[in-house]
Amino acid sequence: MSPFAGRRIVLAVSGGIAAYKAVEICRRLVDAGAHVIPVLTEAARRFVGEVTFSALASERTRLSLFEDTDPIPHVTLGRQADLILVCPATARVIGSYAAGLSEDLLGATLIATRAPVVVCPAMHTEMWEHPATQDNLGLLTNRGVTVVAPEEGRLAGGDVGAGRLAAPESILAAAAEALATGTQASTRDMIGLRVLVTAGGTREPIDPVRFVGNRSSGKQGYAVAVEAAARGAKVTLVATVPRPVSESVDLVLVETAEEMRAAVMDRLPADVVVMAAAVADYRPLAPAADKIKKSGELRTITLEPTSDILAELGRTGSAGTLVGFAAETSDVLANAEAKLRTKGADLIVVNDVSAPRTGFDHDTNEVTLLDATGGRTTVPLASKRDVARAILDRVAALRAAH
Repeated sequence: MSPFAGRRIVLAVSGGIAAYKAVEICRRLVDAGAHVIPVLTEAARRFVGEVTFSALASERTRLSLFEDTDPIPHVTLGRQADLILVCPATARVIGSYAAGLSEDLLGATLIATRAPVVVCPAMHTEMWEHPATQDNLGLLTNRGVTVVAPEEGRLAGGDVGAGRLAAPESILAAAAEALATGTQASTRDMIGLRVLVTAGGTREPIDPVRFVGNRSSGKQGYAVAVEAAARGAKVTLVATVPRPVSESVDLVLVETAEEMRAAVMDRLPADVVVMAAAVADYRPLAPAADKIKKSGELRTITLEPTSDILAELGRTGSAGTLVGFAAETSDVLANAEAKLRTKGADLIVVNDVSAPRTGFDHDTNEVTLLDATGGRTTVPLASKRDVARAILDRVAALRAAH
């Protein structure tokens, strides 16, 4: 059965050139069995007519807070919706939603709902990359809103760059996942705690151009940081990759394993440390000062071990509750159990990165949580935000048991 069958979806269309693509999203949702109620902003009507959506959707297009006999249409829409899909979402709509403004039917409905919300930004590259836009998206992500990042491609005016509305397949997949997950408001069980999270893969230079690295995208670490902040913690995120995050998270960008170690140690003690980063095990012993030229001959690069940050934290005990990660491809649980014993961690999050839709650069993950008390929790395939919730739920239980 389609994940959309019988579900009431408010399709909110705001005023960008990508509004015409929402017509296809509307058609696909209806074909999949959804009951679609379109809501258009005044600006959206300049790009696509309400008659088009009224003809394709399950109900007529809604345009205003004051257009019919319902005195509170935003509350009615918000309460009846199983999902609100904002496609496309302009910088103005994103900013208004983040600020809690209810200037029109769309804004008021977003504030009045407890249903999952999926936001699909589309705008010019300069607008997408502006700090205000990224801060607003980070704030919305912190609140549990799903953001479907735009793609790179041809934009209005003929230029090319990031900001093109995501493909229909990506948007519908995110909507289906949000429906499956439902509304999961974060508890505020970490108020007053200092939480330190690492994310991303380190880069160890071979020369000024090349490096030894790994496939980590940082998505899981960012999800943990966002979830911890939503629970009320004071969060520091030491990461190798920049991603949208709210101002409530103190983001520290580093590159190498040694830089990450220094950043982590400088910010201790902490109540909880989550080492989600994929820290390189080895680095070139003697990086070249200049770019190495291709000669066609075999070249040997001598590697030396990097600092073992997780083991050092386990020895010193300055990390409070210490969470490590183990990305494995074989003997998954056995390797994770060995890591749990040797590193002195309280909890190890292990996943098989060779499995489909898990691990590096995916938006989903499937993990097992092993703790030092002998507990084992399996988290089936879910969004990385849901995996972050499961991790911090287990952290909270371990802390309560002490």
